[in-house]
Amino acid sequence: MVRIPDAKVALSTASVYPESTATAFEIAARLGYDGVEVMVWTDPVSQDMEALRRLSDYHRIPILAVHAPCLLITQRVWSTDPWTKLQRAQAAAEKLGASTVVVHPPFRWQRQYARDFVAGIWRMANETDVRFAVENMYPWRYRDREMLAYAPDWDVTKDDYRHFTIDLSHTATARSDALQMIDRMGDRLGHVHLADGRGSAKDEHLVPGRGTQPCAEVLERLAHTGFDGHVVIEVNTRRAMSSAEREADLAEALAFTRLHLASAAKVPRP
Repeated sequence: MVRIPDAKVALSTASVYPESTATAFEIAARLGYDGVEVMVWTDPVSQDMEALRRLSDYHRIPILAVHAPCLLITQRVWSTDPWTKLQRAQAAAEKLGASTVVVHPPFRWQRQYARDFVAGIWRMANETDVRFAVENMYPWRYRDREMLAYAPDWDVTKDDYRHFTIDLSHTATARSDALQMIDRMGDRLGHVHLADGRGSAKDEHLVPGRGTQPCAEVLERLAHTGFDGHVVIEVNTRRAMSSAEREADLAEALAFTRLHLASAAKVPRP
C-alpha cells in the first residue's frame, strides 16, 4: 500500500522558456501536472490576470502559485517599486486562487527595500491567507571573485520569515547543503522549486536527477514529514532542440518527482 502525500506537483511557466506562458499551461495539462506556478515576467500574458484565468479554465489546470517579478529582467514589470510588485502579486494570487507568492530577497543595491524587507513581508503576510514564501538564493561568482548580491542575505534561513521556498538549483550554485537548509527551515518550509545542479557558478536548473543535488532524498523527506505545500518543477529547457524534446524533459521531471514522493510514502501492510 502507498500513501501519497498531499503535496501537489506543479510546472513553473519559466520551464518552457523561450516558449510562452500559454504553452506552459498546455504542456502542464497534457502531461498531467497538478497545476502551474506563473512566473510573472516580460511575457504580457504572465502579467494579465484575465488571460491567465482563461488559460486556467480552458486547460482545466489550476494556478497554484505566483512568482513575483524579482529578476533583473523584470525590474520594470508591474512598476519599478518593489513593494508595488508584491502587492500586485498578492492581488493576482488572491484573484486566481493561488495559495503562494514566491519572492526573492532584495538586491543589495535596493537599500531601503532591503532594510524594510523582513518586517514588510511579515506585515503583508498578516494581511492575507496567501503565503509569502521567501526563496533561498546564492552568491554571484566570477572566476575567483564572489559578490554578495542579495540582502539581508542570500541564505534566507538567517532571517525570520513565516514561510520559505527552497530551490535546489540555488543550493547547488551556493554550494550549500540542501538537506541541512531544509532542517533549518523546519515547518516554515512552504514551497519547493525542484531542479538540479552541479555546483557551477551558473544557476543551472537541470532536470532532477541530472546533477549532484539530493533531489530524491528531499522528495522522500517531504513525503515522510507530510509536506502539504507545492513541489514546482522549475527547470531550464532552453537548450532543447525541439518542442518534443522540451516536453520529454518536463515529462521526465514529473515522473521523477512522483516516483520519489510515492516510493517514500510506502507503508507496511498491517
